[in-house]
Amino acid sequence: MKIRGFEFEDQTWFPEMFRDWMTGYLRFLFVIFRLYQPVLPLLKEALVKSNTNKILDLCSGSGGTMESIYENLKLTFDANVQIFLSDLYPNMLIYRYLETKTEKGISFISKPVDAINVPSEANGFRTIFSGFHHFDHETAKKVLQNAVDARQGIGIFDGGNKSVWMVLVIIIIHPLLLFLCTPFFRPFSISRLLFTYLVPVIPFCTVWDGVFSIVRLYQPKELLQMAHEVERENYTWISGKVRNKFGMSIAFLIGYPGIVLLKD
Repeated sequence: MKIRGFEFEDQTWFPEMFRDWMTGYLRFLFVIFRLYQPVLPLLKEALVKSNTNKILDLCSGSGGTMESIYENLKLTFDANVQIFLSDLYPNMLIYRYLETKTEKGISFISKPVDAINVPSEANGFRTIFSGFHHFDHETAKKVLQNAVDARQGIGIFDGGNKSVWMVLVIIIIHPLLLFLCTPFFRPFSISRLLFTYLVPVIPFCTVWDGVFSIVRLYQPKELLQMAHEVERENYTWISGKVRNKFGMSIAFLIGYPGIVLLKD
């Protein structure tokens, strides 16, 4: 049986301030290290197959992944590409910043969006980066089913090596980076300094969530099995793994309306 545990970010009682600081830190990692660059060819092909230049990003957190992906797609895929961020706990401060920075190339849905019940008016190829492991097996299938029912393509991308070594890296690297970089995060906050250095809630919760993210990761065969269990008609599903320059594996599942096909 898969050990699920819990992550602080998922809890309704978890303070919004702490959640935003934690997802903001992840945004820093995604932007600086461009961890998801290897999936860009897969994403571009999926957009072509889905005949769209619009992406609806679910479980966006602080939008760090999409910030770097948008710049690449604008230059190498379609200058008019549009990305809409959404989350059950939207980080409005960061979303507005990204909307301004990209001149509305990246926009957002201000209301909470549940990935298993996406509003019918929210169209576009759906993506979930570093978020699918938050769902248990049955809920994850509902996320896929909702995309199929709406006849929208969907791309699941979840990075991390499911190993003891990866857990050790998280335990060591996350606190180190937080202690070194927190003073430079914007917007600046005295409270963030307090809960990083004096009362290290943010490092503790970040490490905890990082470890359980690794424990919860789905492998490509598991992702493909979920797709196989979803009620579908004329859908193509592809799963597999790619590896980034840091040696981190990224499991993916991509589905879009078309010929029925399941492969890894």
